[in-house]
Amino acid sequence: MMAQVLLSFLLGAVLVYAFSERRRSPVVGVLALAAAAAGLYFVWVPAHATTLAELAGVGRGVDLIIYIWVVISLLLLLNLHLKLRTQTEAITSLARAIAIGEGRRAGSQAHAAPRPESGELIEPLSAAERSAWHRTS
Repeated sequence: MMAQVLLSFLLGAVLVYAFSERRRSPVVGVLALAAAAAGLYFVWVPAHATTLAELAGVGRGVDLIIYIWVVISLLLLLNLHLKLRTQTEAITSLARAIAIGEGRRAGSQAHAAPRPESGELIEPLSAAERSAWHRTS
């Protein structure tokens, strides 16, 4: 009984979080709401988890829930990896554009003016420079 109360409290917290996140990310909010609601149901009616597990060919309900949890965790890990990879590529692209812009400006101003001090803002690339950069990369 104590485990059911503790799990219900934790799943209730997930429900509150999912409900608050549904505006920012509707898909994540709905999926988290469904998972937490199913979790609450199976916490209070574990015999149904066992029945569902037997229909799926798994021995116990808790085993089925653990298998589902592992699959969901792996999908989330893959999603986070893909997002991190996309952000890394975007940062690399921005750093490359800044370096090219600084190099061009330093080359054209090498004899005319001293190099800008660190901390100064750099001028963004012009549309022609951006277009040329995209053609070469």
